[in-house]
Amino acid sequence: MAVRAVRGAVQLERDESGHMGEQVGALLTAVLERNGLHTDDLISIWFTATPDLHCDFPAAAARKLGIVDVPLICAQELDVTGAMPRVVRVLAHIESDRPRADITHVYLGAAAALRKDIAQ
Repeated sequence: MAVRAVRGAVQLERDESGHMGEQVGALLTAVLERNGLHTDDLISIWFTATPDLHCDFPAAAARKLGIVDVPLICAQELDVTGAMPRVVRVLAHIESDRPRADITHVYLGAAAALRKDIAQ
């Protein structure tokens, strides 16, 4: 089995804990489903959030989904002028037999504009 990385992002409508939980939960669920993954396939997940998000840790949404024995870490995204606001990004390291070209990266809603080259 190979180690692969899956990217994803979602833009929040507002900086509110419940909303973040719902949106990040939807993003993680889509990453798992679109790549045929189970939580046992996860090695670790990095989350970043833009500096305008303060309501909660994105990793809290993973714990609510039952991802409890996977190392998670949150970091703040660079504060770049003109960057899309209220964005949570995910970088999940996984074990998979899929070739790198068959990994489905997930950019939900307006966040699809961030990576038109790989958003599916």
